[in-house]
This record gives sequence, structure tokens and C-alpha cells, in this order.
Amino acid sequence: MYIGSYQLSSAVILAPMAGVTDKPFRQLCRDMGAGLAVSEMVTSKPELLNSRKTQLRLNHTDEQAPISVQIAGTEAEQIANAARYNVDHGAQIIDINMGCPAKKVCNVLAGSALLKDEQKVAAILHATVNAVDVPVTLKIRTGWDKNNRNAVNIARIAEDAGIQALAVHGRTRECAYKGEAEYDTISEVKANVSIPVIANGDITSPQKAKQILDLTSADAIMIGRAAQGRPWIFREINHYLATGNLLAPPSVEEISNLMQQHLQNLYSFYGEYMGVRIARKHIGWYLKQQPETNAFRKRINQVEDAQQQLGDVIGFFQKQIIKESIAA
Repeated sequence: MYIGSYQLSSAVILAPMAGVTDKPFRQLCRDMGAGLAVSEMVTSKPELLNSRKTQLRLNHTDEQAPISVQIAGTEAEQIANAARYNVDHGAQIIDINMGCPAKKVCNVLAGSALLKDEQKVAAILHATVNAVDVPVTLKIRTGWDKNNRNAVNIARIAEDAGIQALAVHGRTRECAYKGEAEYDTISEVKANVSIPVIANGDITSPQKAKQILDLTSADAIMIGRAAQGRPWIFREINHYLATGNLLAPPSVEEISNLMQQHLQNLYSFYGEYMGVRIARKHIGWYLKQQPETNAFRKRINQVEDAQQQLGDVIGFFQKQIIKESIAA
């Protein structure tokens, strides 16, 4: 699959997730086989561009190409200016967020709230495409609510504006993450535009990935929550799509090594204070794959020292490795 002139190494893409898809996690998922890893949302508000949070999100040093940065905002000129700013700071693909269902985003008429105003959508997309010389992509939902599904209209507007690829989460804004994703709408979008369409929503296994690709005729799939604590899902899906066979799950030792690398990258990227705290949620997600973790999870969430946190995680997994070897 191509986005503009960029050929992706895989048709399995990491979805942008606020507070999750930071540089350490994007790099890990790319190493595990993601063909593209989209950044967490970057604000388009000029007064926030120099904040520490935004500056961390603009750090793309040593990141694998193509570098895709998602921008959130409400005004065409502001989003276009933010696109230029991000391109100047290393972005090779600009992704516009019209899919986030969070109330704090929608309450300021950003994210999926924009789907209510198709004229505004068109203005934003045209302004952004004309502002930069890199591909611009768009992420949307199927509509505002079940009575207002306008994904096909938005897709046509996007194609007309020069959008290079469209990711569709198969739920309305009203649905948030509840219920089942509606893949029939994604299929309808794909049938009505010629630009690449990426299917997103509830893709949690290699078998589901193939099912959704076959069902929707999408050009690629996007993995979000299923990658949390399970970055190897990209490798598993790629293998299944290529061979039709399921890949053996990673050993506890490999998971331990991946966690150690991930935690050390978080400490290096954020510094010890923030790194330890951000690591807690990732540790929790990794631990969901392991048995009997409640007591350890409570204890590890109280640790505030990076070396102790890392050492405790290593110690926990050493015990799991021993259990695995005995069971084998």
C-alpha cells in the first residue's frame, strides 16, 4: 500500500492513541512489524506548540520513515499552519483527526464533532492539503450518531480535497467504543472512493484482520487498543496474512525482554519521573497476558524509582520464565 510516494512495508498500521502512541511505543510497534505508526494527537493551537508535552510529541529523532503526525483542531487556517509547523519538524505524513470521540475534544468541536459540518470538513482538508508538500491523510468515524452516518459523503469530500488515504473507525461518535464495529459502512466507503481506505475497530487477532480485509476490501487495517501490552500483534497478523498460518505466541522470556527495552526507552525519552509513571499503564497492559498478577500490579504501581520498577518487572518475569520451563 502507498500513501503518496511512501510504500508501506506492511498493510497493518498502528492507530493514533492519545497518551499511548508516543515515540517509544511507535518504535516498538514498527520493530514488531507495523507498516506505519501514527503519532498521538498534536494540538493545532499555536500557544501550545512550545509546551513540553507538544515538544516531546514533535521529537522524531531516529524514528523510522515514514513519520506520520496526527493533528487535532477546529479551524482550517490553524490546522494548516500546524501542518506546516510539523512538517518543518520532521513529519512526512500529516494525519487530520476527525475520529476522536472524547468529550473534551468534541466539546470544542474538534475530532469527530467536525463530522457534523461537511462544509467545514472540506475547508479544513483543502487548506491543509494546499499548505504542505507531503501526503495528508484523514481519520474519521462512520458519523455523528446512528441517525447521522455520513462517512461516504466525508470520504468523497476527502478524495476531492486531495487526501491520500482515509482511515475509518467503524463506529459513530455517539457509540464511542461500545458495541460492535460496523464494517458494512467501511465497505460502502471503500466502494465509493478510489483512495486507499484503512479499516479500524475491534481488530484483535490475525483471523479477525483477514476477515475484515476480505469483508470490506480495505487496503489496510489499523490496530489500536489490541496493541496495548501486545505489540507483537503486528508480527502475528503479517505472518497470518502472508501464510495463512498462526504464528506461535512469544515466549515469556521474549515478552520480558521487550518490556525491559520498552521501559528503558520510556525512562530515556521522558526522564525518570515521568517515565516511571507513564510506564505503569504499559506494565499493566503487558501483565494482562500473564496469570496471577493482581498483587504484583498493586505493588508495582506504588514504585517511584526507575531502577526499582525495572528490577521488579525483571524479577516478576524471571519467576514466570521458570514456571513456563517447568510446565514445558
